[in-house]
Amino acid sequence: WVLVCKHADGGDRLVPVESTERIQRQQQLFGVDYKPVIRWEQVVDLTYSLRLGAKPRPMEQDEAAVEKLRFVPPTWTYECDEDLVHFLYDHIGKEDENLGSVKQYVDSIDVSSYTEDFNVSCLTDSHADTYWESDGSQGQHWVRLNMKKGTIVKKLLLTVDTTDENFMPKRVAVYGGEGDNLKKLNDVGIDESYIGDVCILEDMTTHLPVIEIRIVECRDDGIDVRIRGIKIKSSRQRDLGLSADMFQLPNLVRYPRLEGTDPDLLYRRAVLIQRFIKLLDSVLHHLVPAWDHTVGTFSKLKHIKQFLLLSKKRTALITQCLKDSETSKPNFMPRLYINRRLAMEHRDNPALDPSCKNAVFTQVYEGLKPSDKFEKPLDYRWPLRYDQWWECKFIAEGIIDQGGGFRDSLADMSEELCPSSADTPVPLPFFVRTSNQGNGTGEARDMYVPNPSCKDFAKYEWIGQIMGAALRGKEFLVLALPGFVWKQLTGEEVSWSKDFPAVDSVLVKLLEVMEVMDKDTFEFKFGNELTYTTVLSDQRMVELIPNGSNTAVRYEDRKEFIRLVQKARLEESKEQIMAMQAGLLKVVPQAVLDLLTWQELEKKVCGDPEVTVDALKRLTRFEDFEPQDTRVQYFWEALNNFTNEDRSRFLRFVTGRSRLPARIYIYPDKMGSETTDALPESSTCSSTLFLPNYATAKVCEEKLRYAAYNCVAIDTDMSPWEE
Repeated sequence: WVLVCKHADGGDRLVPVESTERIQRQQQLFGVDYKPVIRWEQVVDLTYSLRLGAKPRPMEQDEAAVEKLRFVPPTWTYECDEDLVHFLYDHIGKEDENLGSVKQYVDSIDVSSYTEDFNVSCLTDSHADTYWESDGSQGQHWVRLNMKKGTIVKKLLLTVDTTDENFMPKRVAVYGGEGDNLKKLNDVGIDESYIGDVCILEDMTTHLPVIEIRIVECRDDGIDVRIRGIKIKSSRQRDLGLSADMFQLPNLVRYPRLEGTDPDLLYRRAVLIQRFIKLLDSVLHHLVPAWDHTVGTFSKLKHIKQFLLLSKKRTALITQCLKDSETSKPNFMPRLYINRRLAMEHRDNPALDPSCKNAVFTQVYEGLKPSDKFEKPLDYRWPLRYDQWWECKFIAEGIIDQGGGFRDSLADMSEELCPSSADTPVPLPFFVRTSNQGNGTGEARDMYVPNPSCKDFAKYEWIGQIMGAALRGKEFLVLALPGFVWKQLTGEEVSWSKDFPAVDSVLVKLLEVMEVMDKDTFEFKFGNELTYTTVLSDQRMVELIPNGSNTAVRYEDRKEFIRLVQKARLEESKEQIMAMQAGLLKVVPQAVLDLLTWQELEKKVCGDPEVTVDALKRLTRFEDFEPQDTRVQYFWEALNNFTNEDRSRFLRFVTGRSRLPARIYIYPDKMGSETTDALPESSTCSSTLFLPNYATAKVCEEKLRYAAYNCVAIDTDMSPWEE
């Protein structure tokens, strides 16, 4: 069919929708007048479009196949669909997460020229802070990728940054082929204000031995070019298609709801979901408008939140919404004076000071308040590269804050809001331990919920703003909150049976049993002692009806009692969560929250709670060590013997962060190869560990663990000059 469009130089013209090559190929195969309709998308087009000339004839419908696709087993639930989406995401999704180093797809990289400090290695080091810089004539710059045999490129991306000014590429051309016989594949213009990855080639169907990226033009007629990285996604990475074999029992271990279902049925359901996602992607940008036009929330999306994981258009939309709502970085960096010794005393005994004025959280909150009416409060909507929001000066501690002190203050605030140890008191009033944590029962025993008694909504809003800043940037605010809270922040629906067991599993089970028990059992267990009251997470007893504490629950009214308890508990922290969400929305557009699942929001704000040795291996770089050095071997043996908590503490000791991702650099300590019993030293500003040479792996383990739990001060940042 044909489209009517405006010609560039005026007037209308008719343009074929499909390429001339495809039409010619079809005519050779089927004859000039024959064009079969064999795909469901074509049927939709045919049904809803106006055509010039005769309509092509669709193929006969396969009734049996349609019935199979439509069949839903009697035990199938919406949760099963969500689990299937997560299975597909884990097995054939995660596009962006798998866009990694090009080294596994490329034999070698040649460049037209380079400067001594910014050479070709900067293209593959996965650091956005480093870059390859050319050193040649204008318009003569190129990067040549010599691809590994059999690699088929599905996506080729360049990392660029607008702060490079006239070094930033404005237009690139991509050529591919064999030897010197290269054909032009693509020509791409790059937005001058862009920071991030730009796709310059995608969906190749054959192997290209050589791919050449030619820099046609730089911004403002710049002479040399800077490129901060190259990423490749190849079909060698994973099987791109669906098949029933994917759904065999060994692959379903992490998805108990899907176990026992026929693999063919799961395959057909997956095909259906993929079709739905394709249709959703075609309208997604209409459902989620830009920052400037956002009014209210797009509540229809909340019913299918988990399906968005498979969307191909979502990531670009999120990036664009964040970019459009960005503001310039502040003219000056706030400097805060923090007394951590007073904060530590408060943490040990919070009851001595109910105002919590000595907590790091309060010191930072007060320190960031505008000093006069002309000073604007921070808006936290800075560019991603602005990665230090304030400078910390720790009183009576020697530290020049180049990022480490700032990150330490965030880690201290996280620990005060939601302490990682169940044995310590909670130093701030904003969150309380869940009943599961108090009872030692059920799932999520280390979680907190907003305190229903705390009405300091301004500070809840600020917590939301810091969460938004973490989402936009590279830092984390580690809050141990259950999915019940994160879902409300993203606008997903919460349910009693699915979400509240993470808060109070004993109560959920009690009400389940009460609903189905007979009258004799009810009266034996409760008699007249059960009244219309319930206990909230802050241990306050509230009445469910007027004079509820003096009204006994009758057997006939037990379902109404259950409904009232569920309502009271589900809404106990509603005001506090709304205040946090209001703060979050001051920093992050509503559209971004609409497009993120609650799990993604948690990960973006808090980082990855799991600190695995494999993940640490990917993020750790050893400098000035021989490959066979026993220190490297002992280090990994020690970390393998650590618990997850140990590794999290170790991560904080080296980087100031409790969660991944955080890059670590390890150097030999000043003793060199001499065996020693000294403790390791770290510099959180540069995420560096200085590792001594220990006699055995056991000693190494003990010293690292001791340092991780006991060395709070930033030793190698100490300065001899006075405070």
